Amino acid sequence: MCGIAGFWQSKQGPEDPREILERMGTALVRRGPDDCGYLWDSSTGLGFAHRRLAILDLTAEGHQPMRSASGRYSIVFNGEIFNFQEIRAELDNVAWRGHCDTEVMLEAFDRWGLDSALRRFVGMFAFALWDYHERKLWLVRDRLGIKPLYYGRVHGDFVFASELKAVWKYPAFEGAINRDALALYMRHNYVPSPHCIYRDMHKLQPGCILELSAADREPAVRSFWSALDAARQGLQAPLAGKDEELVEELHQRLKAAVGLRMIADVPLGVFLSGGVDSSLVVALMQAQSSRPVKTFAIGFQEGGYNEARHAKAVAERLGTEHTELYVTPQDALNVVPMLPGIYDEPFADSSQIPTYLVSKLARSRVTVSLSGDGGDELFAGYNRYLFAKRLWQSLSRLPTAAQKLAAAAIHSFPPAEIDRAYGYVRPLLPRKHRWLAVGDKAHKLADFFPCDSPEAIYLQALSHSSVPSGVVLNAREPDTVSQVMREGAWLENFEDRMMLTDLRTYLPDDILTKVDRASMAVSLEARVPLLDHRLVEFAWRLPLGVKIRHGASKWILRQILYRYVPRQMIERPKMGFAMPIEHWLRGPLREWAECLLPQESLRHPGLLNTEAVLKMWREHLSGARNWQGMLWNVLVFQQWYLHAKTQVSGSSPDGPLPGGRRADEGRIVAAA
Repeated sequence: MCGIAGFWQSKQGPEDPREILERMGTALVRRGPDDCGYLWDSSTGLGFAHRRLAILDLTAEGHQPMRSASGRYSIVFNGEIFNFQEIRAELDNVAWRGHCDTEVMLEAFDRWGLDSALRRFVGMFAFALWDYHERKLWLVRDRLGIKPLYYGRVHGDFVFASELKAVWKYPAFEGAINRDALALYMRHNYVPSPHCIYRDMHKLQPGCILELSAADREPAVRSFWSALDAARQGLQAPLAGKDEELVEELHQRLKAAVGLRMIADVPLGVFLSGGVDSSLVVALMQAQSSRPVKTFAIGFQEGGYNEARHAKAVAERLGTEHTELYVTPQDALNVVPMLPGIYDEPFADSSQIPTYLVSKLARSRVTVSLSGDGGDELFAGYNRYLFAKRLWQSLSRLPTAAQKLAAAAIHSFPPAEIDRAYGYVRPLLPRKHRWLAVGDKAHKLADFFPCDSPEAIYLQALSHSSVPSGVVLNAREPDTVSQVMREGAWLENFEDRMMLTDLRTYLPDDILTKVDRASMAVSLEARVPLLDHRLVEFAWRLPLGVKIRHGASKWILRQILYRYVPRQMIERPKMGFAMPIEHWLRGPLREWAECLLPQESLRHPGLLNTEAVLKMWREHLSGARNWQGMLWNVLVFQQWYLHAKTQVSGSSPDGPLPGGRRADEGRIVAAA
């Protein structure tokens, strides 16, 4: 795993391009601490920078930028081509210099051309490729968006990088905020691609190729693979067969995908939460390993957020070499000041904190870790898939006026009052209906009542704010996720439309962004076997009935997992990887929040509606409303903005964390 950056200048500026490249590369040192390399072509104005995390072929033969044997191409590459040995065997009459996948990629481009070679690649990748013959630059991102790639213009020059922290180092980068992208962030926790928090900057979307034929021309972007096409083609060729046949075929495909991602010349492990997806990946790894697999889990003392005991039980059953880290709330809170340096765009999925902590734990023992991400989007694992459909079926029977009246009535009572009233009847109800935070749940439910379509229901389910323009001044929210949903309107089943939407938006822009930045912040390579594109295509051929059955999600994955782990060890409500932000904002994070919320701080960039934000803060502190989602978004943005501003202006880096504690402190327990 690596970091890449570069530029194409139409006219050289006053600064030495080599020094610029060195600064850009150094900014990505966490992505590649083992080696660095630079390419500057004065005849074209093209520059490449590379930081290497050595995983395959640890010798100097893996050094980048790398040029093809023919001399036609040079590349900087971030990622892994897992089937490179198979492709290498197909490329006869080559005098190989080393044993890495980068060299194989270059020879594949020479032999078959860019598009044909890409169709052969199985892996995760983001790379820049320069063609000396045609004098063209290509940027390419993998099919599912596992690896990141930003690009854009800085005073007319074309720049690109794995992370924005490299772009910050480009001369005269101003960092003007894109208000419309900020509105998207306030709705979703993240900035959906192709948008970027900065004007004139973009994310290359998954499965896309950017082609640039001159430094001052506009790039052309086209798709070489899309989840939309994979869904369409899969549903047009559905699989028929008995349940046990489908289960076995998926079992073998999953086993092969996991096995392919166990190839490495460095120590390898796997994240284990104890849920279906991670437990299945661990089981399939252990089944193909001659020694105990190294597994890693994070534990919390708070029972409502702790899955470590379940992970430990699975590890003991499978016989792994298990390590768990129990962290205190303070250990987790100490990560908060680090977030802007990890995520170069504002990013507010609170599970970013435990993801960083488990990555830090894993990196103390391995260099590569597998994860179970992708199972929810492919096999209907999110609770919202079931909830949204049932809710739409109920709301569609009610007159619009009745829906609005009911919503107004619920919102007229603060959540705390609803909780008090419910408290009188709670002991009289069956145990399964003795819910917690009923007032908050009631308010969230009322937010759905004005929705007039299934797509509106799902957009609301994905939203932290229904009207982000009420918080971001002078913004017009681009039509992104809702457009993706419309593009999937041809799907007959609402569940399929939701899964496809998440596969194209939430997965690459939230889940995979979170895992990539958290792991790369500690120089750990994270691999996601469930997102082998061949598995994705196969999953769309499976009937919906083997994904959701009897009101339960991921039915087919569970049948495979039960071959390795007893059913009772897995069957429990989905917990997720969230943090108790609501309570932290009223307690240990209150001082931090109030440092970021003064009127002058909010008004300074002229981006946020100060009165609206402060009203939410007062209501949250009083318990009148639970604004944790929106407030966390605002606070993370404020902290990010201050950090990014100092980085762009060249100020000194972050100071020590509050209290002088390290973010990775905690009690490490090695379990047999």
